[in-house]
Amino acid sequence: MGEIRPCTMSHADRYGEIYAKAFSGEPWNDPWKPEDAVIHVKEILEMKQSYGLEYVENNIVVGFLLGSSMLFHYGRTFEINDLAVDPAFQGRGIAKVLLDRCIEDMKTQGIVGIHLITANEGFLPEFYERHGFGREKEVILMGMELD
Repeated sequence: MGEIRPCTMSHADRYGEIYAKAFSGEPWNDPWKPEDAVIHVKEILEMKQSYGLEYVENNIVVGFLLGSSMLFHYGRTFEINDLAVDPAFQGRGIAKVLLDRCIEDMKTQGIVGIHLITANEGFLPEFYERHGFGREKEVILMGMELD
């Protein structure tokens, strides 16, 4: 059994390595370069309201969850930006443990809601639904490509 610890900037390179491996596979298939993933992770860690957990087995970080909170008129919400597990350690319940701990911590902190963006297909929607997440009915995600 592993140990959950707060994320630290000193492990950003390892988080980036995990992120690049995890998001380069199914269902995302995004061509992440490890050096870009490290920058991505560091930017989240540097946010004033950032929060993160790492999962450590045998002194090796094998998964992490990162996000940040923001105050709205109805209370403070938390957005999970990243939940990633090294592909060599997937399928062992690590993501579940990280997510459960995050939800517990957010309740303790008085957070009124947790949000995330995930793939619209594959196993991820069902994974999050099993943890109490549902598709938003009042908002949609919109985007714009810039030339």
